[in-house]
Amino acid sequence: MAVTDFFVGEIATELLKMLFTISRKACMSKPAAEHLIETIHQLLPIIQEIKYSGVELPETRQHQLDTVSESLRSGRELAEKVLKSSRWNVYKNLQLCKKMEKLDKNISRFLKGPMQAHVLADVHHLRFETAERFDRIDHSNRRLEKQLGAMKIGTGCEGGGWLEAAVKRGEEDHEMFEASSVSMGVGFQVGKRKVKEMLLERDDYAAVGISGMGGSGKTTLAKEISKDDQIKSFYGNNIFFLTVSQSPNVEALKQKIWGSVSGDVNGFNDVIPQWNLKYNFKSVVRNLIILDDVWSLSVLEQLILRVPGCKTLVVSRFKFPPSIINCTYEQELLRQDEAISLFCFSAFRQTSIPFGTNEKLVKQVVEECKGLPLALKVIGASLRDQPEMFWTSAKNRLSRGQPICDSHEIQLLERMKLSIDYLSSKVRECFMDLGCFPEDKKIPLDVLINIWVELHDIDEAEAFAIVVELSDKNLLHLVKDERAGDMYSSYFEISVSQHDLLRDLAIYLSNRNSTNQRKRLLMPRREQTLPKDWERNMDQPFDAQVVSIHTGEMTEMDWFNMEFPKAEVLIINFSSSEYALPHFIENMPKLRALVIINYSSSSAVLHNTSVFSNLANLTSLWFEKVSVPQLPSATTPFKKLRKISLVLCKISPSHDQSSLDMPHLFPRLEELTMDHCIDLIELHPSICCIKKLKSLSITNCDSLTKLPLDIGNLKFLQILRINACPNLDKLPQGICELTQLKYIDISQCINLRTLPQEIGKWICLEKIDMRECPQIKVLPKSAVSLRSLLRVICDEEISVQWEKLLKVIPNLYVQIAEECFNLDWLAE
Repeated sequence: MAVTDFFVGEIATELLKMLFTISRKACMSKPAAEHLIETIHQLLPIIQEIKYSGVELPETRQHQLDTVSESLRSGRELAEKVLKSSRWNVYKNLQLCKKMEKLDKNISRFLKGPMQAHVLADVHHLRFETAERFDRIDHSNRRLEKQLGAMKIGTGCEGGGWLEAAVKRGEEDHEMFEASSVSMGVGFQVGKRKVKEMLLERDDYAAVGISGMGGSGKTTLAKEISKDDQIKSFYGNNIFFLTVSQSPNVEALKQKIWGSVSGDVNGFNDVIPQWNLKYNFKSVVRNLIILDDVWSLSVLEQLILRVPGCKTLVVSRFKFPPSIINCTYEQELLRQDEAISLFCFSAFRQTSIPFGTNEKLVKQVVEECKGLPLALKVIGASLRDQPEMFWTSAKNRLSRGQPICDSHEIQLLERMKLSIDYLSSKVRECFMDLGCFPEDKKIPLDVLINIWVELHDIDEAEAFAIVVELSDKNLLHLVKDERAGDMYSSYFEISVSQHDLLRDLAIYLSNRNSTNQRKRLLMPRREQTLPKDWERNMDQPFDAQVVSIHTGEMTEMDWFNMEFPKAEVLIINFSSSEYALPHFIENMPKLRALVIINYSSSSAVLHNTSVFSNLANLTSLWFEKVSVPQLPSATTPFKKLRKISLVLCKISPSHDQSSLDMPHLFPRLEELTMDHCIDLIELHPSICCIKKLKSLSITNCDSLTKLPLDIGNLKFLQILRINACPNLDKLPQGICELTQLKYIDISQCINLRTLPQEIGKWICLEKIDMRECPQIKVLPKSAVSLRSLLRVICDEEISVQWEKLLKVIPNLYVQIAEECFNLDWLAE
């Protein structure tokens, strides 16, 4: 776009002001001025659209626009002469009037002639480009569906599924960041050296700190220190990193800290001596406890354990008094050269400004990030591969903010908001949904996908694409569970994490409307009761589509009447052993997704379960760490429920009663997941009558001893996961009747002795995962009939027998699994 384009709108605006002045005077040019005002009003929006579109105009159109610009300049000069002309100079006024009429005709001619032709040409080009884009979208959708299938059931290539590629890309970026010349700057290295001195050389310091504003790199510094060779040599394996957050479970944290110091890392011993009293240790062992994201002095005082050899590193936005923290390092922001290096890594995937790029513009954008590492990474990623006009607009919007300092966190959020503004509306809405989950907690990807599908009318493929886009823009982080052996099997082992400042941004954007008009009604942190402003506004219905609650123990009396006629998603986060469900669930006629997560150390008993009696529109249900309630006898069937997930849940023996009719209660259930339900002994036989069931996952259920004999009745079952069930010793022969089965996972079933003899009936099977099944020594003869089989993951001992089948199953790939024993996930 030519530079002159920017001035056309300003000239037209100035001319309009003069014409208005002329039209109010009794002079010969008044009628021409009024007509010109009308003409320019038609022209001005078109000029503004061209000006801000960032599109380069063809030479012919640019020439015509320049001609109009010259006409407007002449008009401005003409208007100045009219205003200065004496009303008594009749001849001069007559000449000026004729010139104004001529100007009006010239501009009108442009609007009625070339402008109309341009519109027709644009319509033609738009139709052609739209058809071309739809073709590309259609092609992308087909590719997306193929990749999604590969990711869920293992039909892809050896490199892994599409979402795994996004996880790997994030890991590779992190490795590239560490391996390249990018660093967090001299200040970062100075800070690292100073904190190390406090931890290694000052025996008189029991607690030291790192403080600084949000997004300044405090947590990054603390993690770098925990991985430092000198620190690891000094403290050995006794370095423990704990996140405290704004809503901490203090008792659970104290349990973990004591377990770390006493050697009971997994917390199997619940007995904690009286805190901070002298304890008789047989020998002094050095321990480093890192407490990240500490918000409260009262909480910190409860968590610092003052025993011989134990040192605490506290990371916080606040500087605590010397009586608690012996010495605090204040995090420095990045210098310009350091900021440019980090920004370029996010924006260009290199550590310097690329040749041919507008260097001045890049430096101006970097300057507006004020040396904050998180802002540099997020804004840099949001501008990646964007045209120069996009960058210019971003710079202008950033420059309108106020200086950032400790007292201007809102201005920091406003700057970070830029990276959200440039997202498409649907992706922006999905980002804001991340504020519904508690800070510093991993969000199960399955939960997130379900919510997006229900809320935004998208399918799973598009939801996954949005996850990848947000990950690529550094707006969330994909975390692969360390105990997940292979990403083909499920996205169940992937979770999402987010910097607490980005979560603050999502909440900040969601809370802009009044309480009753918000699309998302959220509790930013855990509180003992519901927020006061909810109670003050409960006399009017709430318009929220998403309601997220985060409390401690609640009784029926703690809730108050609220109406949610538009609510589609309800997320209940709590931490207690007893919990009464809110009765206003009954006032949510459109509720489609219900998520209940307990963050305490033991399963919670739910009360007021009568609210489940009539949830006719519910499609997705997620229970975590609760005792699965017995449904009331008058419960209306869940005719739309498609997914049930029970994680770390206690399933009482009463659920084994013969009266339970699951096909009647859940006639359209397609996916059933039960993970870490350690008291589950056997599945209820009525599960085998749920005709529409496509996916059944029973994983990490230690007490499971057998599967139903009639499991073969699940004629539409495509995915079966019986993973890490150590007491399961055989599979029923009826399982061979699952002729639609595409993927089966029996990995880590260490006592499983054989595969069923008739597995050759699995004519659609594409993948089998049987790693760490040491009792299985021989394959059934019918395995030669598995002609659709593409991939087997197994131990080395049995791999030889699978490789013998390559002659009859030429597309088969046999992968020898690596043993992986890791209990880190127990700390979650």
